[in-house]
Amino acid sequence: MAEKMIAYCGLVCTKCPAYIATQAGDQEGLERVAAQWSKEFHAKFTAADCLCDGCTGGERLSAYCGKCEIRACAVARGVINCAHCDDYGCEKLTGFFKFAPEAQAALETLREVL
Repeated sequence: MAEKMIAYCGLVCTKCPAYIATQAGDQEGLERVAAQWSKEFHAKFTAADCLCDGCTGGERLSAYCGKCEIRACAVARGVINCAHCDDYGCEKLTGFFKFAPEAQAALETLREVL
């Protein structure tokens, strides 16, 4: 498993239960994540929807991350993550940070060393 993988948006993929279960080959863990996400996001997720190698790290992306506008934008711009973007602090990010302040903190830390 990767040491620490920070997604384009600043979330730490390697702390995500979907990533952890995928890398461990833990089908029961994926089913738990699917149940949790189904409840949290008011949508139906299956264990297959939760398979993920990390936002920046592999072929499989969870259904959630595969549709992420922030990820799509960062990929199109060719940046390592949003901390490296010339438009850092854009509307997509600031809206997301309201729900995930830990992601903002991670990106701010990265920006300090750029």
